[in-house]
Amino acid sequence: MSADGDKAARIAADLRSRGVGVVALTWVDNSGITRVKGVPVGRLERAVQVGVGVSPVSDAFGLTDGIASGRYAGGPVGDLRLRPDLDRLVPLAAQPGWAWAPADRFDQLGRPHPQDAREVLRRQVDALAGFLGGAGQARAGIEIEWTVYPEGGQHFSAPAPVAKGSAYGMDRVIELSDYLRDVVEALTEQGLVVEQIHPEYAPGQFEVSVAAEDPLGAADSSVLVRQTVRAVGVQHKLRTSFSPAVVPDGVGNGGHVHLSLGMKDSQRWNRLMDGTGPAGLSQLGERFAAGILGHLPALLAVGAPSVASYLRLAPSRWSGAFACWGVENREAALRLVTGLAVGGRSVHSPDVEAELGVKISLERWAAASPNLEIKCFDLTANPYLLLAGLLAAGRSAPAIGESRLPEPVDVDPATLPAEERARRGIVALPRRLDDAVTAFEGDSVLLDAFGVELHDTILAVRRAEIDQFAGATPAEIVAQTLWRH
Repeated sequence: MSADGDKAARIAADLRSRGVGVVALTWVDNSGITRVKGVPVGRLERAVQVGVGVSPVSDAFGLTDGIASGRYAGGPVGDLRLRPDLDRLVPLAAQPGWAWAPADRFDQLGRPHPQDAREVLRRQVDALAGFLGGAGQARAGIEIEWTVYPEGGQHFSAPAPVAKGSAYGMDRVIELSDYLRDVVEALTEQGLVVEQIHPEYAPGQFEVSVAAEDPLGAADSSVLVRQTVRAVGVQHKLRTSFSPAVVPDGVGNGGHVHLSLGMKDSQRWNRLMDGTGPAGLSQLGERFAAGILGHLPALLAVGAPSVASYLRLAPSRWSGAFACWGVENREAALRLVTGLAVGGRSVHSPDVEAELGVKISLERWAAASPNLEIKCFDLTANPYLLLAGLLAAGRSAPAIGESRLPEPVDVDPATLPAEERARRGIVALPRRLDDAVTAFEGDSVLLDAFGVELHDTILAVRRAEIDQFAGATPAEIVAQTLWRH
């Protein structure tokens, strides 16, 4: 028996002792839908050694299950093999008798499938290590926002979410306290570290954040969190929507991404900020942020990949509708979260220490998690592709002397006169999926990161959705997409 087979046999025995009978092997397609094949626990060893057959056609699936026609995906011919990642396998707390593992896709000769999103992200993680000097790595987290409705509830022009309490209000928590507690307990039982859970702005809307991880772990966890939230909702007779647009002209669900840079196995984790650059950014941090900012229009094709995304991505809704950055500015697409800082200056710098009469160690500052938050994305994204694109963009900027960030924006960009925005180089991000796709098509960095096959398939899937919803009203878009994510 191989080492992987032996490990699978031990895990299978443990699962049986816990009453688990089936393992869900999941992957995420190019429309952000989590697809699955289940295997009985008794077949887990075989799934690890030879894989589970699956058609590559899902690369071309649209969000309503139509199949796009592309050069490298979409036909009936061919086969792939799913192999579970045993290191992430976990019994599902809200689905008794089931376990879950993210799966990698290989061809029949055992080679990674060119369009496998987890493998694409692995390559970018490896490339980033070189950018950071070998011992560096990124940590990431994806915020999860969702809206809850009565079980069996259908979409009307004015949906009625279950919880009607105030935005961020304790009254909304009281309405659904058992449900929210069960969400936290289920996530915790599955090994996730819940940082916070709270009501969001819109009626019936909530958010949960789990601890940052390596990028692949963060993408896996975002899948696990969403499926757990959905399963707990079913137990409470609630229906869940992660859609970016739940009403035609209102606040939708986001999927903000947080990224930080650091050193492996070091107490001095933070390499994003050192107090020397703009707003306390390090030279490396400024370069990384400039790379992301420069590629945001194209990144929307993977981070806000649905027609419904652009009903959410509007000015003055904290969705990051302008390609600019700012210190703790929730209207900027790229927000610098400084942790412990004063006026954008690091708290461990001598002038701030003298001004405040306090001394805060660099370790404590790093523990406060300075990071970049990218606000313009939502949960229709494939999280593996989104993080892969961000890492590729972040390391794409040339030497810092050639790629300094523009001045930070400290107001809502929509409140500035158009001529002032033009003077400061603040441009609106694409307001239609068509424009994001055009930017993506011409972005050589993302083409290189994803490869020709995947890049072409993403374009085919996006254009099929654009054609599908051509001429649809916002209400019609919401009605057809509310329950897809």
